[in-house]
Amino acid sequence: MEIESQSSMKTNGPDSPGELEYLSGFGNDFSSEAVAGALPRGQNNPIRCPCGLYAEQISGTSFTTPRKLNQRSWLYRIKPSVTHEPFKPRSPSHKRLVSEFNQSNSFATPTQLRWRPVEVPDSPTDFIDGLYTICGAGSSFLRHGYAIHMYAANKSMENCAYCNADGDFLIVPQKGRLWITTECGKLQVSPGEVVILPQGFRFDISLPDGPSLGYVAEIFGTHFQLPDLGPIGANGLAASRDFLVPTAWYEHGPRPGYTIVQKFGGELFTAAQDFSPFNVVSWHGNYVPYKYDLSKFCPFNTVLTDHADPSVNTVLTAPTDKPGVALLDFVIFPPRWLVAEHTFRPPYYHRNCMSEFMGLIYGSYEAKSEGFLPGGASLHSCMTPHGPDTKTFEATVAQGENAGPFRITDTMAFMFESCLIPRVCPWALESPYLDHNYYQCWIGLRSHFSHEETKCKTNELQDVDGAELEGSHA
Repeated sequence: MEIESQSSMKTNGPDSPGELEYLSGFGNDFSSEAVAGALPRGQNNPIRCPCGLYAEQISGTSFTTPRKLNQRSWLYRIKPSVTHEPFKPRSPSHKRLVSEFNQSNSFATPTQLRWRPVEVPDSPTDFIDGLYTICGAGSSFLRHGYAIHMYAANKSMENCAYCNADGDFLIVPQKGRLWITTECGKLQVSPGEVVILPQGFRFDISLPDGPSLGYVAEIFGTHFQLPDLGPIGANGLAASRDFLVPTAWYEHGPRPGYTIVQKFGGELFTAAQDFSPFNVVSWHGNYVPYKYDLSKFCPFNTVLTDHADPSVNTVLTAPTDKPGVALLDFVIFPPRWLVAEHTFRPPYYHRNCMSEFMGLIYGSYEAKSEGFLPGGASLHSCMTPHGPDTKTFEATVAQGENAGPFRITDTMAFMFESCLIPRVCPWALESPYLDHNYYQCWIGLRSHFSHEETKCKTNELQDVDGAELEGSHA
C-alpha cells in the first residue's frame, strides 16, 4: 500500500481537540497507526516498510540501559527527520534560556523569593520566544541537573517545530489551553493538566484560547517516573491508567520554508526543510509524549494528628542514584479534607535540605492568605526558612481546638522540589514582578511565649510526680 504524493498539505486524523483519542497507561509499550497496516509485523526495521515508509528509532536512554528503564520508540515516517539543511545559530538569539548554571550567568541566594503573575506580552510572541529561565542547577552538557522556566505567549507557532535536545519538558499551563502536535500525534492540554514532552521529540504549540501563561520544569539526563508507594500500598496518588498518550496522526505534502528550532546546550539553532516533521504514519514503543489530569490524583493525608510531609503528594519523580533523593519531584496540593486533631493544619515552619519552587494554577494556597497569586511563583532554596504567613498562623491558632473537619476546595498549587541548589537568573532577580516585600509576610509573627504558663505547668508536673513518689513510699 502506498501513500499518494500530494501537491498540497494533507492530514490524516483529528484536526480539532474534540476529535482526539488517546492511549492510556504509564511506561507501557504502545503502538498506534493512522493507516491500517502501516506498522511492520514481526520486526522493527524490514528492508521495505509498509506503505513505503522509513523506519526511524528515537532513543530516550542508552542502548544498554537495563530493560526495566530502557526507553525507545520506532517511528514509521514518510520522510526521515535527517532530511534538512545544516543547523545554524538562530537569529535573533534567545538570551534568556539557560542550561549550564554557573557564576557567569546566574546567582546563588538564600533569600526567600516571590514573583507576582507576569502579564501577556504586548508584541506577538509564541511559545519559543515566550519561554524564559527562572533558575536551575547543573548542566545539560554533563547530563545532570534541571532548569525551571516560565512562559508567556500570545500566538501560535507558525511553520516551525521545536525540539529540546537538552532534556524533558514538564509543562504546567496556568492560563489558556495548549494544542500540541508531536511526532506521535496530538494532545490538548488545559490548565489543571500537565504534559511531558520527552527529550528529542519535535512539537509545535498552538493557542486555541489566545494568550497562555504557565510553568516548565526541565530535567537533564533522566526521565520522570511514578514514585514508589511504600507503606501506602498498591494504590493511590497518580494511577498509571490516567496518563494519556497521543494516537498516530500525520501531515503529508510540501511545506516550503519549514523550520526546525532545536534547543541545544541552552542555545537555539535552526534548520530548514521542505516538509512537516509530523509525518509519522505509525509508531510503537515506550518513549512517548504524555499528559495527566491533576484532578484525578488520589491524595493521602493524616487522619489523626500532625501534618503529612508534602512528599505524600508526589505525582512524578526524577530520581537520583541515591535512594529517596530526587533530582526533581513534581508535587501538588490539590483539593482535599483536613481532619487532623490537636494539629496546626497548614504547612509547618520548615528548613529543608531540598530546594522548593512553587506555583499556583488557580485558587489560593493554604499557607499564604494573600500575595501568592495564580500565575505567580516562589522559591525557597536549601535551608532557607519558610512557612505560613502571619495572617494564616494567627487565624489558625485563634480557631484553636474548635476546628472540625474542613475541606480545601477550588485550589491547585504545585511544587518542583530538588536536591540541587538552584542558581537564579539575573532577569528573574531584576524582574518588575519580583515581590521585594515578600519577607514582610512573616515580620508580624510575634512571640506567644509565656514564662508563667510554663512555670505553672512545670509545678503541676512536679506536684503529680511528688504525689506518686509519696504514694510509692507509703
